[in-house]
Amino acid sequence: MRWRLTKAFAVPALALAGWLVVPPAAAGQSVVDRIVARIGSEVITESDLTELGRFQQLIGGKQQTGADRLRELGEQWIVAHEASLSGFTKPTAADVDKACADLARHFPSLPAYQARLKQLALSPGDVRRLIGRQIFLSRYLDYRFRPEVQVGEQQVESYYQKTLIPQLRHMGQAVPPLDRVEEQLRELLVQQGINRRAALWLDQMQERWKVEKVEGNASP
Repeated sequence: MRWRLTKAFAVPALALAGWLVVPPAAAGQSVVDRIVARIGSEVITESDLTELGRFQQLIGGKQQTGADRLRELGEQWIVAHEASLSGFTKPTAADVDKACADLARHFPSLPAYQARLKQLALSPGDVRRLIGRQIFLSRYLDYRFRPEVQVGEQQVESYYQKTLIPQLRHMGQAVPPLDRVEEQLRELLVQQGINRRAALWLDQMQERWKVEKVEGNASP
């Protein structure tokens, strides 16, 4: 999942009439950020939605609609809240370094990657924070739901015969023997099971933790 939670400001913030007034670190004019929704004790701002959209463009080439991004931010808050209550460990700096390097390698060159960051108005620090949050949330869901998912040999063979072989033949690629891809297919099926359970759990949790749009401020 491409997850990121509403950012926590490092300086005091004052919410007034649907706007967030953030005192800058240095003397000067305050930055005003529009509040679009609330969940629990947190607010979701226009800049949160914008930043998530830019991050989605960076890693996937396009961004979700405003409504979908708002829903995702709400889901991220729920997962982060539950993970924090359980004392779940955050990823190490080395984990985040590796993930950031892997992302950069998806671009033709480092200058191309840096140019894309500049185009999207994302700093390396922004990307590092967002990726770190993504790792944290994804690992928590894996920790919570993996023990519930059991994948047997019959399921793996069925996926191999009914899904993988037709897909590879359609693309004109050679079909590897089952024993060479068995573990990869098993992990794929486990991840699908985790995703299904996580989706059901989030649907239930959203009955308890609702994203409440701020009247006149929420993006379409």
